[in-house]
Amino acid sequence: MTSYSPFETYLRNLIATAGPMPVSRYMELCLSHPEYGYYVTHDPFGREGDFITAPEISQMFGELIGLWSASVWNMMGMPEKVQLIELGPGRGTMMADALRALRILPAFYNAIEIHLVEHSPALRAIQRDTLADSRPVQWHQRLDDIPPGPAIILANEYFDALPVHQMVKTSYGWHERMVDVDDDTFSFVLAKEPTKGFDISVPPHVRAAPVGTIFEWRPTSEIMMLARRLRDHGGASLIIDYGHLRSDAGDTFQAIAKHAFADPLKAPGTADITAHVDFQALAQAAQDIGARTHGPVEQGTFLKTLGIDTRAQTLIKHSDPQGAEVIASALTRLTGTGPKAMGSLFKVLGISHPSIDALAGLSDQPPMGMAAQ
Repeated sequence: MTSYSPFETYLRNLIATAGPMPVSRYMELCLSHPEYGYYVTHDPFGREGDFITAPEISQMFGELIGLWSASVWNMMGMPEKVQLIELGPGRGTMMADALRALRILPAFYNAIEIHLVEHSPALRAIQRDTLADSRPVQWHQRLDDIPPGPAIILANEYFDALPVHQMVKTSYGWHERMVDVDDDTFSFVLAKEPTKGFDISVPPHVRAAPVGTIFEWRPTSEIMMLARRLRDHGGASLIIDYGHLRSDAGDTFQAIAKHAFADPLKAPGTADITAHVDFQALAQAAQDIGARTHGPVEQGTFLKTLGIDTRAQTLIKHSDPQGAEVIASALTRLTGTGPKAMGSLFKVLGISHPSIDALAGLSDQPPMGMAAQ
């Protein structure tokens, strides 16, 4: 008799009782279940985890994001207090590197109130250790839990982990893709009935796609909450993630474990499950709320505009040969276009209060102080 993990047993019982569940619900449970969820039970980051994010690759990434934040504060008119908010801060590495770089700008550094939006108790504990020597930090479950006020909001690899819906085109319309139990395994099935009226939600160039086409979409509540906050209270946000510039068809639902792709339907709760971010949909939702959008641009372009090449040369100059090689390799990975590079796969989108007409790295204006760092 096959034995299942407690979480697999939970999912099987749920499906046996309520029927197949949407891919979005399966993803949500796998990542965020309060007892068995991946982010609740794992530290997924770094070489010993399942994947490496940009802040873990090099200190340069967080340093430039910190100085980018200072340039936004300058454009905001340098308010006496500003919230520096990070959504899904991982191990706290990006925030720590950003704050270290900002010590050269004491006026901004002293104006910051640090807020982290993090669900995982395990990751909150790691973040406390990482940021133990920084300014006071406050943790929250949701962005809406943070008191109103002018803000700079950072989100690196946050939106890709939000649950995604998958719709499949059939001869009868668009059916939601579901997860069911087939004998001894989880499997994909389609909802019995098409989703009424969904065709008008699909981009025009996708409507004529052949039968079998998959279209992914995420609810806009998170991006609308963020955009509304910036519209009403001032500030800007930086969203960095892997995804596509234009809304399009395609199946990007995937799992990563031990730095390799895995089957998202096998061993649920033990791998990171994500899907690519639709940057056109994010930008449109923010614009509909009344916020201004900037970009998106490729991550490599963004970092090079901020001066990462100059920063890398400065670090190399003060390193031994082995350290210099590590820095050069990190630069290539962050900005390059090779199979394992992030420069073109990752995109950067800025969202701001309508009064901010340009953001560093997403316009022709260089950020203050970056070239010299």
